[in-house]
Amino acid sequence: MMEQPERKWTMVIDIDKCTGCAACVVACHAENNVPIVTEEEVAKGRGQHWIRIERYWVGEYPHLEARFLPLLCQHCDNAPCEPVCPVYASVHSEREGLNLQVYNRCVGTRYCANNCPYKVRFFNWYDPVFPEPQEQQLNPDVTVRSAGVMEKCTFCVQRIRRAEERALALGQPLRDGDVVPACVQTCPTSALVFGDLYDPESQVTHLLEPNLRKFRLFDHLGTSPSVYYLKGGASRVDA
Repeated sequence: MMEQPERKWTMVIDIDKCTGCAACVVACHAENNVPIVTEEEVAKGRGQHWIRIERYWVGEYPHLEARFLPLLCQHCDNAPCEPVCPVYASVHSEREGLNLQVYNRCVGTRYCANNCPYKVRFFNWYDPVFPEPQEQQLNPDVTVRSAGVMEKCTFCVQRIRRAEERALALGQPLRDGDVVPACVQTCPTSALVFGDLYDPESQVTHLLEPNLRKFRLFDHLGTSPSVYYLKGGASRVDA
């Protein structure tokens, strides 16, 4: 019988609060050394965003309203990307529920991207280029990936490790709010919340239980995502 993981890192995104400003996208690029690709590459379907903002329209003209949905790796408990990787580059952390990507194992088969229903994994077609002075702001805690590997959101695992090391050095347990991914830190409306779902006092636990607004993307597929959304606007159901 498998033991319960120590933690269950979870993201809660309130669609009612998201304004589509894309501050989270910019923060993710800066924190994780994600390169900016050209317009020509985007036209070929080779965009490079670990988190993106999907836009939907609700209602009928002239009473249309925009709805925004931040989309990132869902860190599924039953991740479709993991069993198809021939070199075990896409692996699951049983200790904390993260879907990890081991870059120095990846050989770029792209099987994981083809098997991901959320389309949040990206193939790095070229060695990244950071024109001056952008190279001066690269995060030393995150590797700069070479061409030919798959990239995706990591829930800013480097920040998780830094918080764990700090708590260990201080001789205290990791507390709710000690780990703040770049997208969560930057969101001006606090639409994104991150924490440990196994912590009964964490903010994500209070947001989700009970809450009739919560849902997970493609939950019927059985992937068990670690990202929850709270319905907003016309589709909102009050708890």
